Amino acid sequence: MQQLYDWLKEHQDKVPKSSSTAKAINYSLKRWSALSRYMNDGNLHICNNWVENQMRPWALGRKNWLFAGYLRSGQRAANIMTLIQSAKLNGLDPYAYLSDVLKRLPTHKMKDIEELLPHKWNPT
Repeated sequence: MQQLYDWLKEHQDKVPKSSSTAKAINYSLKRWSALSRYMNDGNLHICNNWVENQMRPWALGRKNWLFAGYLRSGQRAANIMTLIQSAKLNGLDPYAYLSDVLKRLPTHKMKDIEELLPHKWNPT
């Protein structure tokens, strides 16, 4: 990474400022701390494709959901989408999870409501 950084710094002034190469070099240098952060933290991956793929369905639909009718409708939709994604991240089938939780919810004790969160949920 240090060799790459040195190369970028060396060639930054050698290419025409309006070229695509100059833009790429400047982009990399401006974001160098974020670009190299994974080297200092073993929990970070070099590639964030997995995270981007998890966000893609919501990014594609956001214009469709922009006009949910009312603010509260949009908030409810966001809550449901959060539960669906959380269930997926915890290795659950979102349909099975929501089906079970929605059946249990009316009779579940409020003090034990955290049991129904995706990371703590046990199917009946």
